[in-house]
Amino acid sequence: MSEQPPGPAAQQRMLERITLLLAHALPAGWEESTVVHRAVGGHTETLMQVRMVSQRFPTLVEPHPELAGLFQELRSAMYRPGVGTWFSAIFRLTFPFSFDANYDNREEPDWRDARPPAAAYEEELRLFPREPGNVPGWLAAATGAAEADDGLRMAKPFDSMAPDGAPVVQRAPVPDGDRDAVVRYLQQAPIVLAARSFDTDLLDPQRASSVPLTYHTDGTWIWPGAVGYYLKKHGLPPEPDLVAHIRAAGFQLPEVSEDARKEAVNVITSPSG
Repeated sequence: MSEQPPGPAAQQRMLERITLLLAHALPAGWEESTVVHRAVGGHTETLMQVRMVSQRFPTLVEPHPELAGLFQELRSAMYRPGVGTWFSAIFRLTFPFSFDANYDNREEPDWRDARPPAAAYEEELRLFPREPGNVPGWLAAATGAAEADDGLRMAKPFDSMAPDGAPVVQRAPVPDGDRDAVVRYLQQAPIVLAARSFDTDLLDPQRASSVPLTYHTDGTWIWPGAVGYYLKKHGLPPEPDLVAHIRAAGFQLPEVSEDARKEAVNVITSPSG
């Protein structure tokens, strides 16, 4: 008989262990403490801040050495077969013993320090297996876990268009340190279709038409030239899964076969493309 993961009652007891650890370790005069724990595989990051009664703003402090282990236990306990577990948790303790916790099991952690090594992504799926539909795009890109029958993915420059024709984008920004590398990747990927003219810049209509009417592919994704243009000129981020895919490739374009280029053209020119 397989062992079942701890239920809500056991998880609550683990949260209470974290609470007791903090309550005994925090200095006199504390009012609120927040712990952020991020993890992918065995790569973890634990940050802690404390706000004292006499302070308006919290101060970042060194976390208790046992905190990371407790959060990893909690993370394992909250694993759901085929679904996975969370990547980031925010635990907030208010004097004396009132706490709440929030978890994120989809978005890539916003690492403050070093990013995980490549092996950590593989370890994540080995420790906490997920069905293909439950693997986030950034994790799939880092592990090759995307469904094989998904085919080429088409990226769009915008999420939608407002009634007045203005583009709408609700995406996390590309970090400044990655932006130039992502732009190079997007603009240097093979062009499989191109027009001789240029389109209007929807974020700066007064500018002379300068948006390239092209389509690029790297053999996995297809994107219009507008994606790289808007990132370079306006900082407008591409789709998060595409950025994760580029980052996982080390910002290095692969060789794109002639068959892959032809398939990209078929996708672009198909009625549903």
